[in-house]
Amino acid sequence: MKKIIPFALVGATLVLAGCMSTSISSADADKLTAEITANSFQSKGIAKVERLQQDEANRLCSAANVAGKPLAADVAAAIEAAQLKTIQWPTDGKFLGDHAKGEKIAQSGKGLTWKDKADRVNGGNCYNCHQISKEEVSYGTLGPSLYNYGKLRGVTDPNSPAAKAVVEYTWGKLWNARAYNACSNMPRVGHNGILTEAQIKDVMALLLDPQSPVNQ
Repeated sequence: MKKIIPFALVGATLVLAGCMSTSISSADADKLTAEITANSFQSKGIAKVERLQQDEANRLCSAANVAGKPLAADVAAAIEAAQLKTIQWPTDGKFLGDHAKGEKIAQSGKGLTWKDKADRVNGGNCYNCHQISKEEVSYGTLGPSLYNYGKLRGVTDPNSPAAKAVVEYTWGKLWNARAYNACSNMPRVGHNGILTEAQIKDVMALLLDPQSPVNQ
């Protein structure tokens, strides 16, 4: 009696053998990745496939990461200079809002998913990467601790000339972190429209207001 081998098994074996014996060029790998991405990701609700498109900063940083080498100093400087120009400063000149609202924004990771409505208010999801308040026991460590952020930087009055540099840097970092670190992993919450100007003001207050629990 002849032994029947399922066709699918034969096909899988041939593919595996091909993978072991054939190398793939970088161009072919990029093409294959693009095809897989196109077939695997689809727009749904407010989550569009356009999110997968990299801007120049992302492209250069990704390439450096794959190569396992830091960006050349001149390239990093060019990215930071370009990103710095995108920062939009408060339209009314006021940097701080309500620190209590800022805490709620920092706690919230809601928004921007396919099941959310376009007019939904997004959260900042700040605790996903940072410690901020000592009362919060669940937080990420990808980013530095922000507890006592303003206090450690000597900000006793956010409206004073002495605090100006810290306040403006903090706003810029929240708006577009790549203006200060070319390949920063921090979301560009203002630049990419994740948070509104009013929300950023409230997060600023959470970090810098001397009355905020963060600075107690």
